[in-house]
Amino acid sequence: MDAKLIAGNCADVETECLVVMAVDQGEKQKNEPRLAHRDAALEKAAAELLSTGEVTSKAFEAVMVHHPQGLKAKRLLVINAGKAKKFNADALRKAAGTAVRFLKPKMIKSCVFVPPEIEGGVAEAVRGVVEGAFVGDFDPDTYRSDRKDLRMQDIKIVVAPGADQAGAERALDRARIVGESQNFARELVNEPGNHMTPTILGERARAMCQEVGLKCEALGPDKIKELKMGAFWSVAQGSDEEPRLIVIRYEPAGAPEKPVLGLVGKGVTFDTGGISIKPADGMEKMKYDMAGGAAMLGAMRAIGLLKPRVKVTAIVCATENMPSGKAQKPGDIQIAMSGKSIEIINTDAEGRLVLADGLHYARTLGCTHLLDAATLTGACVIALGAVNAGVFANDEDIYKRFCQALQRSGERFWRLPLDQEYFEQIRSSIADIMNTGGRYGGAINAAMFLKEFVDETPWIHMDIAGLAWMDENKSWIAKGPSGVAVRSLVEFVGGFSA
Repeated sequence: MDAKLIAGNCADVETECLVVMAVDQGEKQKNEPRLAHRDAALEKAAAELLSTGEVTSKAFEAVMVHHPQGLKAKRLLVINAGKAKKFNADALRKAAGTAVRFLKPKMIKSCVFVPPEIEGGVAEAVRGVVEGAFVGDFDPDTYRSDRKDLRMQDIKIVVAPGADQAGAERALDRARIVGESQNFARELVNEPGNHMTPTILGERARAMCQEVGLKCEALGPDKIKELKMGAFWSVAQGSDEEPRLIVIRYEPAGAPEKPVLGLVGKGVTFDTGGISIKPADGMEKMKYDMAGGAAMLGAMRAIGLLKPRVKVTAIVCATENMPSGKAQKPGDIQIAMSGKSIEIINTDAEGRLVLADGLHYARTLGCTHLLDAATLTGACVIALGAVNAGVFANDEDIYKRFCQALQRSGERFWRLPLDQEYFEQIRSSIADIMNTGGRYGGAINAAMFLKEFVDETPWIHMDIAGLAWMDENKSWIAKGPSGVAVRSLVEFVGGFSA
C-alpha cells in the first residue's frame, strides 16, 4: 500500500472516499457525536448524519454517506472514534484501521484521510492514521485458493495549508516503515509450521537483512553445540528439523560504543509441548510460538530503515519442540551456556530454555541492555487476559525508558513483580534451578528463571502470549497474528538514539 500527503482543503479533494473521525462528547450513556475536525465544509456535510443517531455511542463503528453535500469526494466515511476525552493517537490508529477494513470488502482501493486534531499536532495525527491503516490492511487468508486481493492500493492524508508539511512528511515516512515492519512480523507468525521451519525463518531473516542493509548469520546445530548452548539444544534435539541461531547486527557509523541494545526473541516455530505434550484442542495455533522472535525481526527491519544512532544486536533462537525418541524427558538435567544446571520438570516450559541461552549469548556479544519477547506462559494470559501483555524489569531506569516507548507506541503492558522470594519456587534439589515452579505465579516463575541468565545487565522481559494472536476479528485488525511489541521495540531503540 502506498501512502502520501496531499496539501489543500478537504472540500476540494476528489476521491472515492473521504474519511473523517467523530467523537462522542456526551457524558456516560448520552450520545452527542461531533466531528474531531474544525472544518466548516466537513461539519456541514456530516451535520444531517450526526443528527439522525446513526452514529451511535459504540466506538469504532463506520457510517457512509454517498455524494456528500459541499464535497468533491464521492463518499464520506465517518468513523466513531469513541469518547472525546479519551481520543488519542491509539484510538486514531484503531479508527484508521476500521476505515480500511470497512472499505476493503467494498472493493474501494483508495481513500483520503482528514487528520483530526489530537495532542501532538498534525505529525502525530498522520503517524496514527498511517500506522493504523497498515495494520488494518493485513489479512491472514494466505493459502485460500479463492483468495481475493482486497488490499488497499493507496491512502492519502490531506494536510491543510499552513500546517507543518515537513514534519508531517517525516511522520508519514516513519509510520509507513513501522506499519510495514509490524505486518512483516505478522506474515512470519501467520505461516504454518510446515512453511515456517527454523531453517526457513533463518532464510527469511537473511533476505530481510539484505534488503535493509543489516548483517545476518543463521547458525546451525554444530555452532550451537560449540557454544555449549545446552538449554537451547535440549529443546531442539527432539526434532528432525535443524535449529537456527539467528544473529543480526546493526552497527551504524558514528554510533557510540555503548550502549549496545540486545533484542532476544523466542523462535519456537511449532510447539507440541514435547514429551509433556499439549492437548490436541487448539494445538494448531502453536505455530504462533515464534511471535517473540518475529517481533524482533520486524523491529530490526524498521531499525535498519529508520537508522537510529545506536548499536543493536538481535538474537532469535529458532527451533521446533517435538516429541520423539531423541527428545528430552522430564527429570533430565541440562547445562546452559552460562554453566547453570537446569532440572527439566516439564518439556512444555521450553521457551525459557531457548531464551536462557539467547540472553547469555547476547551478553557475551557485548550487549549492555537486554530486551526479550516471547509467547512464554499461559499463566500471563490468565492473569492479564487479552488486554495487557506482561512486562518484567530488573532495573528502574530501563523500565522508565520502556514506559516512555509505550506512550509513543500505544501498546499495553502491565508490570509484574520479580521479588527474590519467588526464586524459591524454581529452586531445584538436584540442580541449580527447575524449568517450572508449580501452579502459582507461573508467569513470574518463568521471569525469575530468565533473570538467572542476565545477571546485573539491565533487562526487560515481555510475555506477549495474550496479545500476539487475535482470537477474533476486530473492526481495526484481522483475526490472527497481531505483531505486538514491534512498535514498542522501535520506539525503545529510538529513545536511545535521541
